[in-house]
Amino acid sequence: MNDKRMNNINVLLLFLLFVLTLVSQGHAQYQLGKEKVTDIHFYYQENLKADPPTAVLVAKPEDTKVNATTFLPYGADEVCSEIEYDAGATYVLDTPLTAEQDPNSEVVGQAQGLAASAGQNQSLIVFAVDYIFTSGKFKDSSVKLAIVGGRGKFRMASGYAIVRTIYRNITSAVVIVEYNVTVFHYE
Repeated sequence: MNDKRMNNINVLLLFLLFVLTLVSQGHAQYQLGKEKVTDIHFYYQENLKADPPTAVLVAKPEDTKVNATTFLPYGADEVCSEIEYDAGATYVLDTPLTAEQDPNSEVVGQAQGLAASAGQNQSLIVFAVDYIFTSGKFKDSSVKLAIVGGRGKFRMASGYAIVRTIYRNITSAVVIVEYNVTVFHYE
């Protein structure tokens, strides 16, 4: 075969490869479906003295303390104004999520992950937590705070959460946090 004919065949093969690539890319697109907005309301029920505890300290630096009175909910200062938190303290969480503020109300899920105290000059808690729903229409689905994904019905989700500490008692090691979550996801 002469060089000119070989070049024409190579150009034709490259053109066919290009067309096949475009066709295959068109068929490989993931269909997300119609966007849907879901509002979810639940309570995080942390109890460090429960049996078993809902959060366990797994790491703590020596001699590092932070005055955390600014972290306490409104009105809690008079109960526990002298409380200090350890900067760098890291907890593993497996905490129930309930439908109501009452810790004995229906459990709708679990919060599983890590929480770390990150502030040296102010109290700052950083969460890397998966909120897994175990009942209701979102059973086997989960979201992450600063919602950037999930699984089940919340795959490819985005959204936000408004979080408010409802109750905090340092003596009994109980914290109840209300979550109002707005999730943008696909049907």
